[in-house]
Amino acid sequence: MGLFNLFGGSTSVASIEQYLQNGAVVIDVRTIEEFQDGHVQGSKNIPLNTIGSHLDEIKKLDKQVITCCRSGARSGSAATILKQHGVDAINGGPWGRVANCIK
Repeated sequence: MGLFNLFGGSTSVASIEQYLQNGAVVIDVRTIEEFQDGHVQGSKNIPLNTIGSHLDEIKKLDKQVITCCRSGARSGSAATILKQHGVDAINGGPWGRVANCIK
């Protein structure tokens, strides 16, 4: 089992692609500075340490959510938090992986 799988990163590329086809919102939970260095086109930047204060905003989107970060660890935590609050969320893992799934 790789490090990525330890953090709930076992989401398949097919699942990520399906969520994207369903109109999922991509939430990048890295810092603002990391996000500015590169990110998934059209993604929202909500750093992990602020995700709790954005729950209502995220729920109002009424969409599936794909979380991403640099390695999959922070996005795994974010996906868990969102699921605990009733959001249909998956951990997309590294942002580059999610970006590669966009067609």
